[in-house]
Formats: sequence, C-alpha cells, structure tokens
Amino acid sequence: MTGKLRILSIHNKYKLRGGEDESRESEERLLRTMGHKVDIYEENNTQIAKIDPASLAIRTVWSQQSYRTVQRKLRQNRCDLVHVQNFFPLISPSVYYAAQAENVPVIQTLRNYRLICPNGLFFRDGNVCEDCLGQFVPYPGIAHACYRDDRGATATTAAMLTFHRSIGTWNRVNLFITLSEFARQKFIAAGFPADKTIVKPNFVYPDPGVGSGSGGYALYVGRLSVEKGLDVLISAWERLGTNLPLKIVGEGPLAEQVMAATKRMPHIEWLGKRSIAEVHALMGEAMFLVFPSKWYETFGRVAVEAFAKGTPVIASNIGAIAELIDLPKNGLYFNPGDPQDLAAKVEWCLNHPKLVGAMRRYARAEYEAKYTAKQNYQQLMDIYNRVRSN
Repeated sequence: MTGKLRILSIHNKYKLRGGEDESRESEERLLRTMGHKVDIYEENNTQIAKIDPASLAIRTVWSQQSYRTVQRKLRQNRCDLVHVQNFFPLISPSVYYAAQAENVPVIQTLRNYRLICPNGLFFRDGNVCEDCLGQFVPYPGIAHACYRDDRGATATTAAMLTFHRSIGTWNRVNLFITLSEFARQKFIAAGFPADKTIVKPNFVYPDPGVGSGSGGYALYVGRLSVEKGLDVLISAWERLGTNLPLKIVGEGPLAEQVMAATKRMPHIEWLGKRSIAEVHALMGEAMFLVFPSKWYETFGRVAVEAFAKGTPVIASNIGAIAELIDLPKNGLYFNPGDPQDLAAKVEWCLNHPKLVGAMRRYARAEYEAKYTAKQNYQQLMDIYNRVRSN
C-alpha cells in the first residue's frame, strides 16, 4: 500500500518535557519531511491546576470534550489513521471510540506502563514493584498511593483502568507499539494480545553527528528523580578514587540533592535544563554517558542519542536498557542500585582509554544500523500499512 497519508497524532504533554515528548515530535517531524500530513490534537498538563478535582477525575476516565474534538477533526479532514501517543490524564481513552465511530483505525504507542500500572513506572518506595501486574482492579496501587503519592489521584487512575478493561476498550485499538521487547513482554504478561503488540524503537532525527569525546567528563542527562537513579549516581561519585568531572543535565524533584552534591564535590556540575542542541553537544564531548535508572525503562532514548554522537554508555542492567547495550562493544553494565559497582565501571573506563575509544566507533555504528530516521520510517510505514490493510 503506497501513497502519502494523513495522520491525526494525539498527545497529552507533560509539565516537564521528557523523552516521550521528544520522541513523539521527532516522529511527527519525520512524517512531514517524507510528505505526509500530520494533524495534531494536544492537551497540556499545565492545565490541570485550573480544573477542579471532580471534573478532572471524570475527564480522566472519559473526556467527552476529547471525543468531540477528535470527531470534529476527523470529519473536517478525513485521516487514514489515528496515532495516540499519550492520552493521560486530560484526553482519556474516549478518543478510541471517536475514531472508531468515524471508521478510522487506531494505533497506540505504549511509551510508559500506564495501562498496566497506575503510576506508569512499575516503581514504588525506591524499588521495582509489579504488584498491579495482571490485576483487573489495581488495588495495590491505591493502597500505596502510587500515583503522585496521592490516594485520590491513584484511585482515579485505577478507576480509569478498571472501567476501560471492563468495557473492552483496549480491544478497540488496532495495534499497540512498544519501544522494546522487554516492554512488549510486560504488556503481554498483563493480557495484551501478542499479535497486536509489536516493537518499534525510538530514533534520533536529525542525525546530530559524531563528537570527539575529548571533554574529559562523564555526563548524565534526564529527569532528576528517584527512579532515574540520581542517588546511585551521586553515591558512586563519592566512592571514586579520582575527581572525574560529572556534568548533570535536567530538572526535577531531586534538584536540591543535586545542588547539595555540587557543594560537597566541586567536580560535579549541575547544568539544569538545556536545549536538545546543547545536550547533543555535551554528549559528543563526554567520555561516556551514565544511565543509572532503577526502574524498568521502556526504551532509553538518551542512550541512543549518545550512540548517535559516538559516546559509550554505562547503564544499570535493568529493563529495556539491557537491550541497548552490546557488552562490551558500546558500553558497560552495572548492577542496578549499586553505587560501588557503578564506581568500579567508571574506574575501568578511566584505566582503559583505548578500549573506550573503540567503544565510540561501535556506538556510532550501532546508531547507524538501528536508530536512524531511515530505518525507523520504514518500520513505521510497515505498521501503518498493516493497520490500514486490516
């Protein structure tokens, strides 16, 4: 099936921009570059403060406003398919029904674990948690107030999941996309059909080009939060036998702890939020990127961005990130949550500069083989054509 398509892309933006937002925009930009028309329906979590809790709860479960918006957009401009990137919490799964009413197929990219875990992370109290996996009613999440440490907000999320499971909403999606095989297996374990759940990774577009790796520092890029392993990263740097500079890029709830660490250890520098161009420049000059997550990452976009710059990655051996590291060609693993092991891997890199140089070449080759726009575009078109054919 050939020809240019018209796609309605649906996304609920986060207050703090992250990998999901970046990946979704990259996908839309690529489609437009290739001549397709991409219409946008978008909501933003900055609106939440203006909505009373009762109205927000109703909207999270079923947004009539979103239903009508999607219905109107599809009637104004006939689309070949609807691609839902994220519907939580302001858009809701009502958009599936709006698309179905207009006889337009629906694809849902599963960029987090929200449909099988109330907080979307499989992470609670500093550790991996799968208590709600396979539960028709995710009551453990409510008991532990897993979403935003708010039992009421968690109950609303659980109500949304339970309601839509009970009326078969997920069956109205023609195809689910996960970003890794690890994430795919989690959704299948939760009851999602294997034949309708397929893997398409994120990609980096445009190509940021190769860096030199001559900056003499390590780099962390990401949200400053517990699940991202900032405590492990800082603790590892306290254990190093050298004052290797560490640059930290990002913002989040652990900002004060990061600031305190920079005061104790002047060789740690917090750069705050930076543009994607600045991030890529920093990646290109870094000796290596550190990816210390403690939760089940669904992919690991930051690691692939580092590969694009030719920069190896030291990553915790957990979740989807384990699929990205080809040990020891493009990086190293350390035991999740273990700062001593992370420090040991950093020391190894410092003691083996020639091998790290070889890692740089392989990291770039890995990007060119798997994570460019060309490969991803073909995968996306195969997915779109499969859905339209069915």
